[in-house]
Order: sequence, then C-alpha cells, then structure tokens
Amino acid sequence: MSFDPMGFTYRKSVNLGPFRVNLSKSGVGYSVGAGGFRSGVSARGKKYTSFSLPGTGIGYRKSGAGCLVLLAALPVGIVVTKLLTSS
Repeated sequence: MSFDPMGFTYRKSVNLGPFRVNLSKSGVGYSVGAGGFRSGVSARGKKYTSFSLPGTGIGYRKSGAGCLVLLAALPVGIVVTKLLTSS
C-alpha cells in the first residue's frame, strides 16, 4: 500500500472587507464580492464568478470565458440578499 499526498487539500482565506485572499496548495487567489456574489481569480489563474444562497450550501460557479457577465448582477444580488437576510 502506498501513500498518495495528492488527496490532501489545504485552503485558508483572509477577508479584508469585500476582498478575500485565498491561500491554497496551488498558490494564491483573490476575489471581491459580498452578499453571496463573488468574482475573482483562482490560484491557478482561472477567472470565476459565483453566486450562493448564504447559509444553505447552495450555489453556482461559472469559470472561464463569459464568467464576468454574472458580475453585472452583483449590485442587485447584494441588495436582494440583504433584504432576504434582514428579516
């Protein structure tokens, strides 16, 4: 039986307001966003945009070409999420 270190992962995030720096085994990534919407660059250099429903574990992530189209919805999404979570 052999030991395969490839199965282990490491990720640490540092939040600086709406900015997040992600440290992982692959390198350093960064993102910006709030209220369930986030757009950034992964440690491997791929651009991505993501949306999630906070507290549910449900989300969607689009990476590669066209991912920043979702970024246009960022301000609307922040307002909607704030309204939904303020109740």
